Amino acid sequence: MYRALIFDFDYTLGDTTHAIAASVNYALARLGYPPHSEEEIGRTVGLSLELAFRMLTGKRDEREEGLFFDYFQVKADEVMTADARLYPDVEEKLRTWGSKYSIAVFSTKHRYRIEAILKKFSLEHAVRAVVGNEDVENEKPHPEGLLRAADLLGADLREVLYVGDGLVDAEAASRAGVDFAAVLTGTTKREEFSAFPHVAVVSSVPELSELLQ
Repeated sequence: MYRALIFDFDYTLGDTTHAIAASVNYALARLGYPPHSEEEIGRTVGLSLELAFRMLTGKRDEREEGLFFDYFQVKADEVMTADARLYPDVEEKLRTWGSKYSIAVFSTKHRYRIEAILKKFSLEHAVRAVVGNEDVENEKPHPEGLLRAADLLGADLREVLYVGDGLVDAEAASRAGVDFAAVLTGTTKREEFSAFPHVAVVSSVPELSELLQ
């Protein structure tokens, strides 16, 4: 029986692709690079900004990666919370599950940004803990953030279910030794999750209700 649920955010609970794309292209422009389509940028969602920079520019430059990170945050502070939306019925499910399970969000976004989005939807009381990129030294697929979230919830790893949309989420769960459920609201296809252990692959977060009964 699960006692704790930990969720990724982007493409799992909700979507901020438009704001991410605007922030990425703002940062790229500041560095003299051409813009990319929302679809291209969407394939980098969930990865670190440093890795996104490398994928979009084909370059590996520590100085430019740092500037890209800083410029991204400038634009994201303007648009991210306002643009954020949750997928259908996710808000209702988090409220319902929050009375039965300890819930956390583990994201490559800044913690304060996730907290602001949760507050926007009045979900700050349903989610007990948030782990963002400033809380870890190693980003996904390293299990550090997932283990930290479980620790903040006081949860036994055998009683944790981690829910995410990407292979970095699946690998993080595997390396942490926690059960993983995949959702197909992101860019990863069902068959790709066969590379990692999982207890379910569902179309969206609300469909986890059957597993959690």
